[in-house]
Amino acid sequence: MRKNKKKGKSHSTRPITSDVAAKLKISEDEVVSLIVEYAKKGYPPSMIGILLRDQHGIALTKSIIGKKITQVLAEKGLAPQIPEDLGNLIRRAIRIRRHLEEHPKDYFSLRGLQLVESKIHRLAKYYKRRGVLPPDWSYKPEKISLIP
Repeated sequence: MRKNKKKGKSHSTRPITSDVAAKLKISEDEVVSLIVEYAKKGYPPSMIGILLRDQHGIALTKSIIGKKITQVLAEKGLAPQIPEDLGNLIRRAIRIRRHLEEHPKDYFSLRGLQLVESKIHRLAKYYKRRGVLPPDWSYKPEKISLIP
């Protein structure tokens, strides 16, 4: 039993100062060109952020450019039609549905499908409210065809 009521501190913290851009020897145009190059290779925005962090030492693009990666991709016309987190949930639901076709008595997976689809509906409602998705967009598992 844990007697200490404090939680762990394993997460990383962002730097307090915003003079990170001055320390790097990379310009805004180079960062934008890297983002566009990685997007054209087929990397999603989260992977682009990881590549920029690990290979180029750019922790936050917002501190250098003043925009997020998805904003840069939207300006260049390379943004995904469905947000990345929603697309990942839809892919997971498709995999669970495919599993349930082979194993219809797997009630644990059926419950998992219900939970995933409720997350999809909540997230879609949020994105409609924010204007990211069109107001008439709806999740229809029969018509969705994403590559898993």
